[in-house]
Amino acid sequence: MNGRKAFIRRRPLSSVLLLVVAVMVVLAWQYRVALQAFPSIISAYTAKEYCSCRYVMDNPAEYCAGYVKQWLPSTLSDDSTQKRVTASGMGRTSSALWKGQRQGCQLEP
Repeated sequence: MNGRKAFIRRRPLSSVLLLVVAVMVVLAWQYRVALQAFPSIISAYTAKEYCSCRYVMDNPAEYCAGYVKQWLPSTLSDDSTQKRVTASGMGRTSSALWKGQRQGCQLEP
């Protein structure tokens, strides 16, 4: 028991850093499902929001590209003839298709 107290007393910064790392590992384990889904959310959000901005709200392409711009890098492809938007980000790709005036845009599976 005295060995642990001596370590903490001799290396307080290392002890705090070790405690922070342990807490981060526990939190990452608890939220592992949400963390795995996060990369898909980026591309899906970009595709769906751009599609809605462009084809439901009839805004110009430049405005919609600025509207969906995020801190994380993503690429955007707009097929205006089929009204299909494809977005890629964090290694995932999602597409949204304009279904009609009443249905709006829908993510494709």
